[in-house]
Amino acid sequence: MKRFWKMYQVEQKIFFRSPDVILFCLAMPLVVFIVITMITGGKNAADSGLTYLQSAYVSLSTVGICCSAFMSIPITVVELRSQGILRRMYCSPCSPARLLACDTICSGVVAALSTLILTVAAVFFFGYRMPGNVFAYLAVWLLTMVSMFSIGLMVASLCRTTKSMNVATSLLYFPMLLFSGATIPAEVFPGALRTVAGWMPLGVGIRLLKSVSMGCYDKIIMPVVSLTAIAVICGTVAVRTFRWE
Repeated sequence: MKRFWKMYQVEQKIFFRSPDVILFCLAMPLVVFIVITMITGGKNAADSGLTYLQSAYVSLSTVGICCSAFMSIPITVVELRSQGILRRMYCSPCSPARLLACDTICSGVVAALSTLILTVAAVFFFGYRMPGNVFAYLAVWLLTMVSMFSIGLMVASLCRTTKSMNVATSLLYFPMLLFSGATIPAEVFPGALRTVAGWMPLGVGIRLLKSVSMGCYDKIIMPVVSLTAIAVICGTVAVRTFRWE
């Protein structure tokens, strides 16, 4: 446990030294939230029953998850494999599985910190109050994170080269970020694009989070089942197809 903790500390420091983490995971959600809230915060977001402040908070609380799942995890794993680091560690007392666990936890910490920064700004500077149960929201947020991370780990397992990984992560990351409702509230999308957003894995998580944040629990079973199925299927594929080299 002591070795794991030491390795985690080193990996976490490396994460926070990355400009991409600071810019896209921590700074961007806060800046976009402030802009949306200052322009249209108190207005109703279409017929959703949410204000733009409420909608933007929930949507942007998933940006850290999106960045970590589709950029940090696959990039880290594939680069370690392509450089031969995992293969060397496999033959050493330091387990590569421990390194991968540390990197995954680091990504989760970054996603949680992104949401925490956003929450502090929303509550203390814009007066946001969640009508629904905070603990239920936290549970759904964790489910969404696990589901998205399983997709990222599956990509990391299936992609053998950095080039193929870059293509796969780009095809996942940018559509999820822009068209799932994560950065732009889905309420402003036209009907067809709103339907597409609702079918995206991250879009399913965002819709579920919005329902729970408003205390509406009558239509959460199918989204919960969908996210759980994604986590189980993608996690199984990731484990069965993973290679150290």
